[in-house]
Amino acid sequence: MTTAAVGSPRTYQVRTYGCQMNVHDSERISGLLEDAGYVRAAESVEQPDVVVFNTCAVRENADNRLYGNLGHLRPVKTKHPGMQIAVGGCLAQKDRGEIVRKAPWVDVVFGTHNIGSLPALLDRARHNAAAEVEILESLEVFPSTLPTRRESTYAGWVSISVGCNNTCTFCIVPSLRGKEKDRRPGDVLSEVRALVAEGVLEVTLLGQNVNSYGVEFGDRYAFGKLLRACGDVDGLERVRFTSPHPKDFTDDVIAAMAETPNVCHSLHMPLQSGSDDVLRAMRRSYRSEKYLGIIAKVRAAMPDAAITTDIIVGFPGETEADFQQTLDVVREARFSSAFTFQYSKRPGTPAATMADQLPKQVVQERYERLIACVEEITWAENKKLVGETVEVLVAVGEGRKDERTGRMSGRARDGRLVHFATGDLAGRIRPGDIVHTTVTYAAPHHLNADGAPVAHRRTRAGDAAEAGRAPRTPGVLLGLPTVGAPAESPAPTGGCAAH
Repeated sequence: MTTAAVGSPRTYQVRTYGCQMNVHDSERISGLLEDAGYVRAAESVEQPDVVVFNTCAVRENADNRLYGNLGHLRPVKTKHPGMQIAVGGCLAQKDRGEIVRKAPWVDVVFGTHNIGSLPALLDRARHNAAAEVEILESLEVFPSTLPTRRESTYAGWVSISVGCNNTCTFCIVPSLRGKEKDRRPGDVLSEVRALVAEGVLEVTLLGQNVNSYGVEFGDRYAFGKLLRACGDVDGLERVRFTSPHPKDFTDDVIAAMAETPNVCHSLHMPLQSGSDDVLRAMRRSYRSEKYLGIIAKVRAAMPDAAITTDIIVGFPGETEADFQQTLDVVREARFSSAFTFQYSKRPGTPAATMADQLPKQVVQERYERLIACVEEITWAENKKLVGETVEVLVAVGEGRKDERTGRMSGRARDGRLVHFATGDLAGRIRPGDIVHTTVTYAAPHHLNADGAPVAHRRTRAGDAAEAGRAPRTPGVLLGLPTVGAPAESPAPTGGCAAH
């Protein structure tokens, strides 16, 4: 007996861990399952028919977290015959059959390269009453060819590449997601236009290293050209991208950011360390001087640019002098925000076997000093915006206290989080709408605007949110050659038949 009532569609739930790549992959997993006839389980449903874990392998305790969650589900699955559990993502790519050995109640294990196989694997596991493990060593299809159920009515991820050609000693991503594979600009823009047609106002171009985009088709300036091309998409109001690598950052990208009106003046550029010795040990092929030079050029072209970063504390061999150099770069860079991490061993990475692993108490003490330094700077930078009017794209889930405070929240064009009072517009502002409001208070991690909004613009994204519609995009094909006779072209229905 299955958990779904006879004749009713099977329900699913996707639980996501890790980076933006995983968040976007989960949107594809949802799209695939819904195309196969599954229905997303309501939040109130304690036990869906299928639970998919989309895992991350970056943190040292990632596997403990997964197996702990799988353990909690074991008695639930025992009580509900027919329930299925699937594990995908980076940890699945790394551990492979080990997952089924440790947790034999798991039904499906699939890797980062074969997301598209999930519905078939679930069917096969159900038919055979046995676990199915399928891990491909290279990409089966580019993920953008898969249907996607978007989580937001107003903002969408668009992958421009997958994989990474760098060899950072702390990172396991290249071995799990493979070498970089780039999409053609036309395919990227097709997906952007499809999202905008659904009402989306903001897209984030996504890649492990967006600055090396074009390496596959031999154009080192392809990313700057892509940003400019996004400026020609009618209805697209905001363009962001993540993450660039300083070693590949070229001046044409800065010019494209400054000269393309819908490209936001926000830049997330990982620093990782301010010490050249540590950067060398990390195999990060830039030095602090180059990093600060890029920031100086960005600010010269866009004085209002908000720059955010990633920093790792406690890398093997890091000395107190190395750490002080990181603090020096943080003070000079004047970040608007920083994602800070205590180094932890990633099994399978060169750094995990390096000598001079630092004691936990040393890493913790440095981490606390880094946080204090970062927050002092971000608070000072945010205070500069008090009295300024900012444009906010209203969001869902950004303000944990909104219900209690009566505020709504969203992101300014520079990426800063803004909590704003709705005034007389309470009940009329929807997620996806645009609000202009004046900043009255600054904190290290957010801005408050406690006066009535200066302006409110209703948008198609807000209409979609009000109607409960999530954008769905079909797979955007790459135009690769296929085997067999070509399909017959349909007759044109008006307008241009080809672009």
